Amino acid sequence: MATHAGGLTAAPPRAVRVRDLYRGFGDRVVLDGLDLRIAAGEFVALLGRSGSGKSTLLRALAGLDRAGEGTGLVEVPRNLAVVFQDARLLPWQRVLANVVLGRSGPDATERGRAALREVGLAGRERAWPKELSGGEQQRVALARALVSEPELLLADEPFGALDALTRIRMHGLLRDLCARHRPAVLLVTHDVDEAVTLADRVLVLDAGRVALDQTIDLPTTRSHRQPRFLAYRERLLAALGVDETGGQT
Repeated sequence: MATHAGGLTAAPPRAVRVRDLYRGFGDRVVLDGLDLRIAAGEFVALLGRSGSGKSTLLRALAGLDRAGEGTGLVEVPRNLAVVFQDARLLPWQRVLANVVLGRSGPDATERGRAALREVGLAGRERAWPKELSGGEQQRVALARALVSEPELLLADEPFGALDALTRIRMHGLLRDLCARHRPAVLLVTHDVDEAVTLADRVLVLDAGRVALDQTIDLPTTRSHRQPRFLAYRERLLAALGVDETGGQT
């Protein structure tokens, strides 16, 4: 198995395993003996209050947590991709060049064009990032993430900066893309409805541990008016310490 930066290791393809993971910064413990498994093709959403360790866990899976101190086992697929809230496009590169950034070979350009078609941006290959809306920039970021057919997709609040209508459209796009490509997914979000809309399982992180591991037993097409959707929403809000009026419990 290959070794990640920070001592993390790559597991057999399409599986995620975390065992007894501790991460801290000085005297502050952020992840406190956390255990996690994500199956091949499984979509997991991660909820938690600010400071609960969500982004620290994502960085640990991505091999980006060099600044902290910690121990534990983290096994991830070799081929993974990360999407952030900021699309992080290079402003001096056109859209297609951003999608195939770091990739070479005779099929790189065609794979990039195909990825743009999948996210609804065919014909925008030569556009500059500044010419795109926020939603379109995130579509480019998704195309860049999926062009390599990752076995694990890590998404850190990728729709948090978008308006409500664009966010709903992006939910449908992400759901369709994941159904087609079947990566394992870990989505970090603050939005309970987003988590229930997209995920097979929702985890609630509290004080560096998984406080709730909730399987979402709903059809692929989901409505906020479904009784079970509302029941899951209520249970997750309660685990987050929030009542239906938005107050703390």
